[in-house]
Amino acid sequence: MCTAATYQTKDFYFGRNLDYEFSYGEQLVVTPRNYPFRFRQAGELNRHYAILGMAHVAEGYPLYYDAINEAGLCVAGLNFVGNAVYHPAADGKENIAQFELIPWLLGRCASLAEARELLAGANLLNLPFSPQYPLAALHWMIADRTDCITLESTADGLHVYDNPAGVLTNNPPFPLQMFNLNNYRNLSPRQPENQFAPGLPLSAYSRGMGGLGLPGDLSSQSRFVRAAFVRNNAHSEEDETGSVSQLFHILGSVEQQKGCCEVAPGKYEYTIYTSCCNADKGIYYYTTYDQHQISAVDMHRENLDGNALVCFPMNTEPVVFWQNAAKQ
Repeated sequence: MCTAATYQTKDFYFGRNLDYEFSYGEQLVVTPRNYPFRFRQAGELNRHYAILGMAHVAEGYPLYYDAINEAGLCVAGLNFVGNAVYHPAADGKENIAQFELIPWLLGRCASLAEARELLAGANLLNLPFSPQYPLAALHWMIADRTDCITLESTADGLHVYDNPAGVLTNNPPFPLQMFNLNNYRNLSPRQPENQFAPGLPLSAYSRGMGGLGLPGDLSSQSRFVRAAFVRNNAHSEEDETGSVSQLFHILGSVEQQKGCCEVAPGKYEYTIYTSCCNADKGIYYYTTYDQHQISAVDMHRENLDGNALVCFPMNTEPVVFWQNAAKQ
């Protein structure tokens, strides 16, 4: 399960938690402009926008989990098991395999408006990358500094939903997630007034009581509510340090700890990594479960006119900064 969120100050930021019970060996991957994408049924894309994101590289191909391009468009794929349905090739459509969606969009589109236009003629194929990598049941959050949408391919076709909440988790389908927010209209970052019974001497005996009823469990629906509340009430300074820190805190409000979500005997889902991308500057920041120091890759420090992937293994080992004398 996962959570994604947008955040905007002076620059536009996009990030996600990747929650799962094991890692596929993902890396930070820069795909330069001249890396050739050969789509299964949509031809070739030999020149495109440069892309930076987290991916598993299989047979020299970047299977992106989430990524940004040099123009500031962002995409993240999140689990959507039980609802995601992909379809056979359709005449008159651009038939794109599920694993091709992120490079197809980010390679061709400079904005969310262009992505909307491209998606209007798209069909997501029920075609796996290989027998070793079966179809992943996903839906996607797509955003730039102008707006945010959710993309879902279900039994009745491909759907593009406006996403004013600026967050995405997993099930149920997005319209139901948004509708469920109606149940939390009473939540507020401010202290509540006594609406229970004006004649009773009830007091706000603690700070933060405006958030009573905010879900704290790890289910995808509860994480959607919590992330939407935190994200839409978040405040930070406009500088890079404050903005990056705040998005990490937004996603930290729904991170998963090992041991709290058992998916099989002795196997636990946890937040493998958290990302925060400055989409305007092309910088991908991340932390991992044991490495809380922020690491970063700046796409503009690489040769974006190259034709070979540039990969950076994730920093996963914990680092402790000793402020006193060296440990004896």
